[in-house]
Amino acid sequence: MASQDDNSKAADRIKDSAQQIWLAGLGAFAKMQQEGSKAFEALVKDGAGMQKKTQQAAEETLAQAQQRMAGFASEFGTKAAGQWGKLENIFEERVARALEKLGTPSAADVAALQARVEALEAQLKKQAAATAAPRKAAARKTAAPAAKKTTLRRSKAG
Repeated sequence: MASQDDNSKAADRIKDSAQQIWLAGLGAFAKMQQEGSKAFEALVKDGAGMQKKTQQAAEETLAQAQQRMAGFASEFGTKAAGQWGKLENIFEERVARALEKLGTPSAADVAALQARVEALEAQLKKQAAATAAPRKAAARKTAAPAAKKTTLRRSKAG
């Protein structure tokens, strides 16, 4: 019978233990109902903080990527402009050689010729002014006696 007694004591202990576990679960459930809203608000607050941190990190990463891309674009533009300049020089040299072969004067030749024409025009104006001054003086001297002769003739005729 001692074993039956031991079995019933063990069963009672198991029942007590199960009841305590049940009561502990009910107590935890009640406590969570009371403090659940506080815990939920705390979790929302922590989540908002985490979101801000990740958003800032993403914005910084995006800004760095934009700076890199701007640098790449600038570098590419510089290289392209340099290559375009080289291509332009090659084209100009080839056109100049072709025009030279055709006997077309270069821009420097035309500019030199234009300067020469302007110098010659200036010389001609100086010479024209120098020769016109003595002619005007001579024309004045000859015009005055001719006017006197005509008046004399009129008086004789009259």
